[in-house]
Amino acid sequence: MDEWIDISLPVSPALPVWPGSPPVEMTRRLALDRGDPVNDTTIRLSVHSGSHVDAPLHFLAGGASADVLPLATLIGPAHVAAAAADEAITAAVLERLAIPRATERLLLQTKNSSRWADAGAFQPDYVALTADAARWVVERGIRLIGLDALSIQRYGDGPQTHLTLLEAGVIIIEGLNLSGVVPGAYELICLPVRLAGAEGAPVRAVLRRSGS
Repeated sequence: MDEWIDISLPVSPALPVWPGSPPVEMTRRLALDRGDPVNDTTIRLSVHSGSHVDAPLHFLAGGASADVLPLATLIGPAHVAAAAADEAITAAVLERLAIPRATERLLLQTKNSSRWADAGAFQPDYVALTADAARWVVERGIRLIGLDALSIQRYGDGPQTHLTLLEAGVIIIEGLNLSGVVPGAYELICLPVRLAGAEGAPVRAVLRRSGS
């Protein structure tokens, strides 16, 4: 029997957000217990809240928006690699992880994942990629990179990590929860909300591992 693992974060007002972004708001506009005919909830959030994709338009004027990202890249074989002891993901760290040469979709599990269960406020000391790691990803022909932090680049770094990846057409998934996921081979299914013209979009991302 196949194993399905949901690696996306629940969206709620408790979700940590990037400094300066609006908090997630969920308002029950209509409610059965108030005598309304239905329940109807309104939400307010940045498209970069929780588990989400960054499209090229996020950093590149005239870049592709989230609604036109190729499904063929967002769905398919993926490799989960663990770097739980590392404080940053550098090219040297990626080289050490022995990622299979044919990998086109790479998800990185760091100590960030263990923080989601008790996240509270945004924590700026999260683990993320350095600029040389981004170049390594592009040079290896990886088409999609996912991380268990709200940003693929370290807090306080310049934009080069994002720029290197997005200019090369690499899809970025941020805000994943890979806690408890055994490193190895999976099928990734990641579907962004089809927000026309937006530079990012929330996703529901799951992994499937075939049973014996």
